[in-house]
Amino acid sequence: MRVLLGVTGGVAAYKAAIVLRRLKEDGHTVRVVPTAASLQFVGRATWEALSGLPATSDTFDNVPAVEHVRLGQAADAVLVAPATADFLAQLAHGEARDLLGNALLATRAPVIVAPAMHTEMWEKPSTRANVATLRARGITVIEPAVGRLTGPDSGPGRLPEPDDIVAAFYAAVDGGPFPAGETPARWGDLAGLRIVISAGGTREPLDAVRFLGNRSTGTQGLALAEAARERGADVTVVAANVTLPVSEGVARVDVETSAELSAAVKEAAASSDVVIMAAAVADFRAREVAGTKIKKDGSGTLTLELVETEDVLRALVAQAVPGRTVVGFAAETGDDAGTALEHAQAKAWRKRADLLVFNPVGGGRGFGDVPNEVLLLDRTGAVLGGASGTKLAVAHAVLDSVVSVRH
Repeated sequence: MRVLLGVTGGVAAYKAAIVLRRLKEDGHTVRVVPTAASLQFVGRATWEALSGLPATSDTFDNVPAVEHVRLGQAADAVLVAPATADFLAQLAHGEARDLLGNALLATRAPVIVAPAMHTEMWEKPSTRANVATLRARGITVIEPAVGRLTGPDSGPGRLPEPDDIVAAFYAAVDGGPFPAGETPARWGDLAGLRIVISAGGTREPLDAVRFLGNRSTGTQGLALAEAARERGADVTVVAANVTLPVSEGVARVDVETSAELSAAVKEAAASSDVVIMAAAVADFRAREVAGTKIKKDGSGTLTLELVETEDVLRALVAQAVPGRTVVGFAAETGDDAGTALEHAQAKAWRKRADLLVFNPVGGGRGFGDVPNEVLLLDRTGAVLGGASGTKLAVAHAVLDSVVSVRH
């Protein structure tokens, strides 16, 4: 496949070099067209060395070959990453200020853009209108990731990781070859489905100031929500103590305790097609909650009586609804009674969810914005497959399995 890779002027341009390498490794011919501003971040020599082709940016480069038109005509697909707010505005209004703009006007190939900008820019009404215009014209706009931006800022607007951009690109053009052992998500394969996703970790109060909690940040749950929304689903997130923002177009219900999460999930699930229980729900709560702060009494110890919380996943499975798919998560560690996988398999057998995502945790694995690794189990505990990588990549793998289970 002949790929035209446009790179516009943002600090995230360095990620495009990794995207270029991934595409080259998959056997594609990649021609890079950087904007003049982007060359302030990554130089022309880098693009030419990695692609093996000229990386021109001026409309009047190689005039005899009519390159400003030929590049667009020759491309089988066009990917622009990163795409700045200014570039989106140019593209939406059909402007051709430079070689990249001219090539885009001259192409009939699928166009995929990966925006990257500060949150305020991404949420600006003018930018949202430009994105809506581009999508209405058939251009694929990859949703930005949520995370650290330039400087101290954090929020939606971050350029997705290179592997996620490549997966989205392949899905949009529905072509190959694909990386060995991987199948790209089919954008739109969840269209019309209503999906409820729980995320984060519940907190069970002990007294007026303390609580029992866990290390879950909700990152994987929000990645699932972002992936499902991008694939066309109507998504609701039940967020237990999650400080991160959800992606645009995702409904959010905030809760704190396991009881609140149970009520919110059940209410949302009543009209849903898929329920994904990615939240870390407390197994125990205090039998009695002190109305004031518990103070030291000099005894050197404190005894708390805990009782089991409701098993929300099992309750959802017991309330079977025809056509509804229930997915559970099992964050497990090994112990003297068995390996982490054995515990997950036993849980799959007990809970009987349609799909159980086994997530080995501990030792820096699983929680927070770190690479993830999961195995996918059926209701008998049999391993259906696995996935590893960024949490967005894992999210798409989970959703691929959801699609397979529903079919």
